[in-house]
Amino acid sequence: MSSFNHKTAAEDVHFTSVSSCSESDSDADNGKRDANDQNDGDDEAIARKIRGVTDIHSETEAFDGSDLELATSGDDITSMEMMIVKDVKAGDEVFNTYGSLGNAALLHRYGFTEPDNPFDILNIDLDIVIQWSLSLFSCRHSRRRLSLWRKLNYSGCVSQNSECFEISFDGEPQVELLVLLYIMLLPDDEFHELELSLSTIGDVKEPLRLCLLGKESSPCKEDSRLRTKLLLTQGVCRALFSLADARESFYGPNSLEVDIRSFNKCCCATDPKLYYSLILRISKRRIIEKLKPFAASGGGTLGTAKETRTRKRLERA
Repeated sequence: MSSFNHKTAAEDVHFTSVSSCSESDSDADNGKRDANDQNDGDDEAIARKIRGVTDIHSETEAFDGSDLELATSGDDITSMEMMIVKDVKAGDEVFNTYGSLGNAALLHRYGFTEPDNPFDILNIDLDIVIQWSLSLFSCRHSRRRLSLWRKLNYSGCVSQNSECFEISFDGEPQVELLVLLYIMLLPDDEFHELELSLSTIGDVKEPLRLCLLGKESSPCKEDSRLRTKLLLTQGVCRALFSLADARESFYGPNSLEVDIRSFNKCCCATDPKLYYSLILRISKRRIIEKLKPFAASGGGTLGTAKETRTRKRLERA
């Protein structure tokens, strides 16, 4: 049996599991449940089971009786459906998707990576942020600012038992990171006022709420963009540059251009491990490159009159 290779956000077929029980439930619900609405996780689980002898991304493996565990669970018999989701020309390769995964997840789970993967991310550990803070401020300063950030119900992502912040494929930092940097850089009097307002009335003034607690207000895209702009002060932008340099240092003295030349000389057929790991390495370093222009474009300046008024209100808060 042959399986379909993965293509991020461009699959031709979609797999879903359908049980006899779910079919009867669907009939009882007047057909409201559509197989197209199944989670991509179904595809991912099934892909791991049915990857076959012609899958260039995986080891050769047989389809034996153990694979039938996917298809049976007690008295419930589960079948697998494959649906064409777009037109495919005769003779073209047909692709499946294992989910919206970045290159690190693809490499870890399936042993391959993709160039220009739009779901790729870069992680910056909280430890890196703390080290940056300690290079400028005292341990007490850093600890109190981090504590206040947590009291505002912020946290990073958890990856491999460590807390980190995600930088998107386009170089945009997770807003939780921007908030933490903003709090770390608040002047002492503004920080004390914020700390006092939280301890006495459990709230903050409206301008600071817009800036720090925007996640509790309207989820409007415009509000989100405005909050990001407000957080991108000159100090926060400089901090992002420092974090980008610190994260880049993990890759050693060789430049990105050296990695690209190594990749161009590498052959997937003869050295797939090196080939796919170089794609991952290069994609991460390119995200770092995009983080710096993102910081530069913020620059602590706001374009519209509304943003300028909000900035002045924030400074007076």
